[in-house]
Amino acid sequence: MKIVYMGTPDFAVNPLHALAEAGYEVTGVVTQPDKAKGRGKKVIYSPVKECALAHDLPVYQPVRIKKDPEFIQTLRDMAPDVIVVVAFGQILSKEVMDIPRLGCVNVHASLLPKFRGAAPIQWAIIDGEKVTGVTTMLMDVGLDTGDMLLKTEVSVDAKETGGSLHDKLAAAGGELLERTLIGLEAGTIVPEKQDDSQAGEYARMLD
Repeated sequence: MKIVYMGTPDFAVNPLHALAEAGYEVTGVVTQPDKAKGRGKKVIYSPVKECALAHDLPVYQPVRIKKDPEFIQTLRDMAPDVIVVVAFGQILSKEVMDIPRLGCVNVHASLLPKFRGAAPIQWAIIDGEKVTGVTTMLMDVGLDTGDMLLKTEVSVDAKETGGSLHDKLAAAGGELLERTLIGLEAGTIVPEKQDDSQAGEYARMLD
């Protein structure tokens, strides 16, 4: 199975590491462009880029995929069976989603359809959830509205913080992604439509 992996922050590191350690053929890692920070304008790599380089994986950093036909052609040339997207930070066009044979698989840090949006981990704590989890889904043009593949539950402790829950969900996401890819390739997963009536409030980004 040939995989193109798209991700940027810490949450996306563990799933990429899990794929690399399991021996999957990751033909490219796509992450956000480097940023210059601080007085010295030191160039900072994204956590996913650091992980990719540690595993000797090729890295691509398009500014905006939707506006970059040359990079879209590069994706086509890679001929991935699946594109895995974990907290990448860019919205993908249908043109890109149609490239992989098995579709684009997203790893989302909630039990969908609850907590769709950019900050599901924080809102699970704010709303006093006792259980949350991770969902893998086939991406569509909506925001976290694609058909669900697999889920795994994670308990939320009484003294949980955003940081501690983030780490638990990131670990769970890596394991769930591996099970999802195995099931997709074997044809044993039946995608499940999301029930929009159960979605609740959008997990908007906190400021």
